[in-house]
Amino acid sequence: MKFIDESKIEVIAGNGGNGAASFRHEKYIEKGGPDGGDGGRGGSVIAVADRNINTLVDYRFARMHRARNGEPGRGADCYGKGADDIILRMPVGTVITDINSGQVIADLTHDGERVLLAKGGAGGLGNLHFKSSTNRTPRQCTPGEEGERHELQLELKVLADVGLLGMPNAGKSTFIRAVSAARPKVADYPFTTLHPNLGVVRVSDEKSFVIADIPGLIEGAAEGAGLGHQFLRHLARTRLLLHLVDLAPLYEGIDPVQEAHAILNELRKYDEDLYNKPRWLVLNKLDLLQEEDRAERIAAFLKAFGENTRYFAISAINGEGCKELTYAIMEHINQIAAQEQDAIAESAQETEIDIHDPLA
Repeated sequence: MKFIDESKIEVIAGNGGNGAASFRHEKYIEKGGPDGGDGGRGGSVIAVADRNINTLVDYRFARMHRARNGEPGRGADCYGKGADDIILRMPVGTVITDINSGQVIADLTHDGERVLLAKGGAGGLGNLHFKSSTNRTPRQCTPGEEGERHELQLELKVLADVGLLGMPNAGKSTFIRAVSAARPKVADYPFTTLHPNLGVVRVSDEKSFVIADIPGLIEGAAEGAGLGHQFLRHLARTRLLLHLVDLAPLYEGIDPVQEAHAILNELRKYDEDLYNKPRWLVLNKLDLLQEEDRAERIAAFLKAFGENTRYFAISAINGEGCKELTYAIMEHINQIAAQEQDAIAESAQETEIDIHDPLA
């Protein structure tokens, strides 16, 4: 299945049915009075997050989604039938934005979450509702309301705890294969990864985290070089970034320090908040270095790189150092989760004080 992470659609809810103006006509019954029924409700358009869907390909070509109109009311107190709602199933992680207003309508972050995209129009009232002691033969009825209509931008941001950054062929796909059951394509040429891949890293029977591998960045991505910045959105929800660096480039003249700084420059150009996320250095391909040269090569890189950040030295191809890295990641994620829980509890406690003790 082709991976599609953005699309534009138009959603049109159904109109409500018109109310009816009718009078009871039966033999031997004079002046039967009004009996016009109401119109039916128009169908609405509803989005539902579905964890079994991982791409927006269904909305790449099916751009218009229109619900049916409600049926009009009829005589003999017959109400019109309401139209069925349309359900649009979307991947978990989809952000829905109104194109005209720029307002974010919904951010589908968990399976089964439902959000109303376009509300169907209410049915009109029949003349049955307008009878009174002074108006025995009402002839007025109301038309059904129009359904809402919106042009929407769909943008998929995958849900992952950890995101991988790095140049093409830095070993990101090899790393995710080494620590999870994901099997992205691995080859000896650049841009083997053409769309994000997710892998579940299981540290124990009860502890795991999700890691996301996106296509590699190159210098000039902000200007559209390579695959550009189009996949960086998938790192927006992560709690930690792993910056993989090829410590033993295949070709002479390639400077790992210069490439590492190029990645950071592109990250900052794209989003300052993403640049400021917690980020660890992962120095990869130790297997291509002589054991006696490794410490010297690592120290030289760190000195030239200049940033004081946590780092790990690994070999993704044979798994060296990967276990220690995954344990450190799990510990970091647990710490963040604990801090979030404490913040929620503190906020709830402050709210309770405000409600029950106005003088506090």
